[in-house]
Amino acid sequence: MTRVKLKTRNVIIAVGCIVVLVVAGIGVFKWKQKADYQKTYEYKLQKQGYSKEDTDYLIGKLEDSDLDKLLTEEVNENLTKIMKEKYYLKKNHEKYLSFNKANPDKSLEDVIAIINVGADKEWYTDYVDTDVEKENLMLTNKFHRLTESYNPEDLEEVKNWYAYGSEPKLRREAYQQFISMYNAAKKDGQDIIINSSYRDYKYQEKLYNQYLRDFGQTETDAMAAKPGFSEHQTGLTVDVTTYGANNDTFETTEEFTWLQNHAHEYGFILRYPKGKEYITGYNYESWHYRYIGVEAATEVHEKNITFDEYYAYFIEGE
Repeated sequence: MTRVKLKTRNVIIAVGCIVVLVVAGIGVFKWKQKADYQKTYEYKLQKQGYSKEDTDYLIGKLEDSDLDKLLTEEVNENLTKIMKEKYYLKKNHEKYLSFNKANPDKSLEDVIAIINVGADKEWYTDYVDTDVEKENLMLTNKFHRLTESYNPEDLEEVKNWYAYGSEPKLRREAYQQFISMYNAAKKDGQDIIINSSYRDYKYQEKLYNQYLRDFGQTETDAMAAKPGFSEHQTGLTVDVTTYGANNDTFETTEEFTWLQNHAHEYGFILRYPKGKEYITGYNYESWHYRYIGVEAATEVHEKNITFDEYYAYFIEGE
């Protein structure tokens, strides 16, 4: 009996030791699990103050180096909102955050648009040469300049039937599409007439200097381009009017309404829309239309954005 009792006691002690070891092992495992979890971005970002939803989104979108930088900064409540904006570009990430911090009154949509097109900088600074190889989609604005020698090779004289003035010109495709648009408008009882089209560098230089003399620097830069920065030099732009109208009244005409509904069907867009002056750099011009091709014009029209925004996101992109 003594031997049996001893055996039983030894078994109990062995089982107890095993239990202790198992419990200790589980404890160590859980401790290690916890320690490992505390090293993860998920833990660190949530401890810093980001929500579980924001944390998961940031981990899925940012590189480790970006996440490490986040951990050294205060929580930015707009961070994921900015990243979820429709036209967000990763290359501009830091610029968005910086501009948003300096301009908290701006909507996030505007922050994205302003940074994408470079309108956070002073006009006519940090400009680059227009990529003329983009053809119909070339961008000329206050940050994209045409050289003095640039002249489109396929310019055609516009017949007086479609225009006022002497010897107006347009690039071939833009001209043919304007004729189609003119005829369609005419069928609907509207008369859309070209008032100004292609201007070479020298012409624009004279025009700009005349504006300076008449209106001064600030007002001139809001309504006229410096030579080299004018869309008219591309040969893809028309200023239009109709009988009895001028620049001040064109917006009130049926022709303007028709263009708002149909210009994109022929590849033309209203280039300087109302309310977008901070993006385009120019006053609203109800008469200024730019040819960019039917597909691009339709996208610009449907998305209700400027060509500057379209170019930054869909052509330059990441």
